[in-house]
Amino acid sequence: MSTPAPTPPEAGAPGNGPGLASTIALYAVARIAVVAVVAALLSLAGVPFLLSLLIGLVVALPLSMVLFRGLRARLDAAVEASRARRADVRAHLRGDDGPPRDVERAPSDDAPQGETDGRRD
Repeated sequence: MSTPAPTPPEAGAPGNGPGLASTIALYAVARIAVVAVVAALLSLAGVPFLLSLLIGLVVALPLSMVLFRGLRARLDAAVEASRARRADVRAHLRGDDGPPRDVERAPSDDAPQGETDGRRD
């Protein structure tokens, strides 16, 4: 018996956008660039470099939240797509046909009686 070949992704499927790693890298580079620009502007104004770098780190956080709103939305979408793919793979490996279910695991039957799982009561 052969397994069916995977179908190509449809338009709008979670895998069509940029990957998670490239989106994280782009966001990190953009945030570092904001820190560098703020630190360079402060250094040009005569502030010592280490102090300008520290001020740049503090100022870059709220500034990047405003400037990179679209990039953060893209990052959120990439993370969600990655989680969805991971859930699909796990469901496939379990043999489930439907969406993954959160099942609480029961204590193992092969554990010797009288022993605990390491937690204190």
